[in-house]
Amino acid sequence: MSDLKFIWFDFGGVLSPPIPALFEQYQVKTGLAPRVLQQAMSDVAEELGVPMLAPVESALLTEKEWGQRLELALRRRDPQIDLSRARLQTFGEHWFAGVPANAPLVAAVRALKRAGLRVGILTNNVVEWEQHWRAMVGLDEVVDLIVDSSREGTRKPEAAFFEVATARSGVSAADSLLIDDVAENIDAAAALGWQVLHFIDNHQALAQLQRLTGVNLLQPVGEPA
Repeated sequence: MSDLKFIWFDFGGVLSPPIPALFEQYQVKTGLAPRVLQQAMSDVAEELGVPMLAPVESALLTEKEWGQRLELALRRRDPQIDLSRARLQTFGEHWFAGVPANAPLVAAVRALKRAGLRVGILTNNVVEWEQHWRAMVGLDEVVDLIVDSSREGTRKPEAAFFEVATARSGVSAADSLLIDDVAENIDAAAALGWQVLHFIDNHQALAQLQRLTGVNLLQPVGEPA
């Protein structure tokens, strides 16, 4: 395996809790079942001919516009739906409220940086959500780069998004590692010559990352391995 010069972490599902858990937490806040909300998201995206979250992750719509369309989509399928607890036009603030980061992976980013490796966040995200998720992970002073789909007009798994990342970092695909929980993104990066680590769970990902980097990520410093 070639030298590893830049490690890119996905946000949603890697530095954050698993995506299904986020939908479940949102249901507790709003009463909207994950399948109902996901169907509305898909309905809005289909009107634009793009994947489910691309309308906001590629900044085709503002958060407010997207929220308005979500409400219409929800009411089309269920005119009696109770949206009294949902704040769809300021979705991100409500979505991230009270959600903790994935602490072991955040700690790994810090450990890798301390070890002298370059680290970054490569995320499909939303312009209006930036302040919420960046505060949640607390890595602004740690990471070398953040590449956000909503700022670039392209998103994973599109090749152009990975090309932005390599251009910004100045590191070739062969020397870059993507850690992501979405198989489609992993496959796309691998097809472009990236090193990849498909995140399944914390222990699996940290063990693989420790083997790749030689940085102690599983055992507290000072304890025997």
